[in-house]
Amino acid sequence: MLCDSCQERDAVVHLTRIVDNAVTQLHLCEKCAAAKGVETTLSVPQHPLGEILQAVQQQGGGTAGEDAASCRFCGATARDFRASGRLGCPHCYDAMERSLRELLRRLHGSSRHVGNRYEPPVAHVLEKSDSVHDLRDRLRRAVDAEQFELAAELRDRIRVLE
Repeated sequence: MLCDSCQERDAVVHLTRIVDNAVTQLHLCEKCAAAKGVETTLSVPQHPLGEILQAVQQQGGGTAGEDAASCRFCGATARDFRASGRLGCPHCYDAMERSLRELLRRLHGSSRHVGNRYEPPVAHVLEKSDSVHDLRDRLRRAVDAEQFELAAELRDRIRVLE
């Protein structure tokens, strides 16, 4: 099957688009797919982090020991990381710890986190939603029992909590 775009090379990328319930298929060669922004083996996307890492490395004058660091699990090297901005696997963090710490120190001024931390929701907020649920249940039972004064009071308390 020939490429739908250039009509010269064999199509190796097959895209299916669904727009407003209309299905269209597009068959592209690697060159045309890369030109349209589809990631192929021919076009490895350049991550902007890679450029930043290279600039920082040039400023700091990295050592040959940092380039020699490689992951035993996936084989990725520090040089690969600087070029792509991506580590190969979770084990790379351990293998390249020294160079990553140095990089963080140069980029952020410290290799330790000093910013805000995520805090889970406070317990009283969760209790509030439980109490609103309980009040609604009590309101329903009060209306069923025709206790309208109690129901009005419960309705007002729910409005205050919401």
